[in-house]
Amino acid sequence: MTSTGLWTRMVHAGEGRQAPLGRPVATPIYATAAFTYDSMEDVDKVFSGQGGDYVYTRHGNPTVAAFEEAMSILEDGEGACAYASGMAAMHAALFACDLTPGSTVLASQDLYGATLGLLDHVFAAAGVQTVTADFCDLDDVREKTLGAKPKALIAETLSNPLLKVCDLHGCALIAKEAGARLVVDNTFASPFLCQPLTLGADFVVHSATKYLSGHGDSMGGVVVARRAQDLKALAKVMKLVGGVLSVWEAHHLLRGIKTLGLRLERQCDNARQLAGLLREDARLARVHYPARSEAAASGLLDRVLRQPHAGALVSIELKDNTRAAAFRFMNALKLCVRLTSLGDVATGVSHSASSSHREVPPETRARLGITEGLVRISVGIEDVADLHADISQALAASVGLVK
Repeated sequence: MTSTGLWTRMVHAGEGRQAPLGRPVATPIYATAAFTYDSMEDVDKVFSGQGGDYVYTRHGNPTVAAFEEAMSILEDGEGACAYASGMAAMHAALFACDLTPGSTVLASQDLYGATLGLLDHVFAAAGVQTVTADFCDLDDVREKTLGAKPKALIAETLSNPLLKVCDLHGCALIAKEAGARLVVDNTFASPFLCQPLTLGADFVVHSATKYLSGHGDSMGGVVVARRAQDLKALAKVMKLVGGVLSVWEAHHLLRGIKTLGLRLERQCDNARQLAGLLREDARLARVHYPARSEAAASGLLDRVLRQPHAGALVSIELKDNTRAAAFRFMNALKLCVRLTSLGDVATGVSHSASSSHREVPPETRARLGITEGLVRISVGIEDVADLHADISQALAASVGLVK
């Protein structure tokens, strides 16, 4: 740097250095809002798409791009776009389905409550109609698809919070026959357990906040596309709506997915053991766990999830099926954490009726089986004996009955 004033040096010292000859082992955090080039002609080429990679972080950033590339590889897609949250990602995926006023979306009746809210409020205001179906019943999906002629179908690999397993391949065939796009929320399974694009889905969506992060310290979302031509629509939402993923979050998420398989192996094994122990507990009316479901008996679970795993979530329904009993149980927990998220290395519990499905009408919740006494457990990597002991003592405290 030529001789300049102190203020100038404080602003510019250390910037603009050439990249080292050796490549960094871990992707650096490119904490910059904008990128510069040697000439305006170069900048013009970047804006016109003729050359260069980055010009403004809202349009793209190397750290975010590394996370996107990793997710595209893990989901076996043609490309990915990352967003500030899972809901921003779901919004982008639906936008990429070319929804216009008068369009219809066929959604699983068991969708995450906020996704239903997105459809019922944001997209409904734009003239998009939503019809629901039981995505565990392909006959119902086919009948509703023929009648509603939707542009998009939305499903979850594992439903929230009852952990129903969706026949993704069967739904993909129905969508293809109807000329519709299939969007799959794969958050509960993660790409370690399921790759929906390989089963025929068009878009796979993740709340990266959950298993991809794995440590409860990052928030983000990502959409992976099966076709390269859909990436333009996803990028358009990113640029114009502006819900872009922070470079700091991208770095955390990229680091998180490096241990995804290790964490989920342990979490799934813990969930299997915990579900088996809880099934014998007389204070529970029901235990929801995919390996103990019709999907497992029919072989569907084996076709959808990486075997021998059945996911890392267990939902329990207290015999005293009331909100008061559920709150007493959750308040009595000493090791398990009360939270509304999932996928962390620490075990977390949530009450769906008052959190994820709070805005769903009570009568609809009751019809779907989301009762007041239902508690979802996101199983962590702790010693399963310690988890079972904590849950058992909390059940005793909630009903006044020692097993």
